[in-house]
Amino acid sequence: MTSRNDALAAHLPLRPVDFHILLVLTDGDLHGYGIVKEIQERSQGRIQLEPGNLYRHIRTLVEAGMIEAAERRPSGGGGDERRRYYRVLPFGREVLAADAMRMRALVAAAAARVSLPVEGS
Repeated sequence: MTSRNDALAAHLPLRPVDFHILLVLTDGDLHGYGIVKEIQERSQGRIQLEPGNLYRHIRTLVEAGMIEAAERRPSGGGGDERRRYYRVLPFGREVLAADAMRMRALVAAAAARVSLPVEGS
């Protein structure tokens, strides 16, 4: 039987696009086009996903048990009935957190070895 840590470790490190998809979905359910636009905005245009590429990543995350298609549309009339919405699952949040901690350790190791600019200066 595999431990929870082994299950998490099997998915690390996340691909950058998978990391961004999970991160965006932590704010709430979103449809594919919304995911693309949010990632593009958060990355200041550095990451621009094509629909086929996005849905390949979504399929992988669904198969891994990190996200799922949402059964209900967001409240408030903002939901488009033709679009499929996705939500992050608890396991996806755990993998995202584990990868963020992994990256935090990498940044700390780099900071200890090189001069990194201080944020805000």
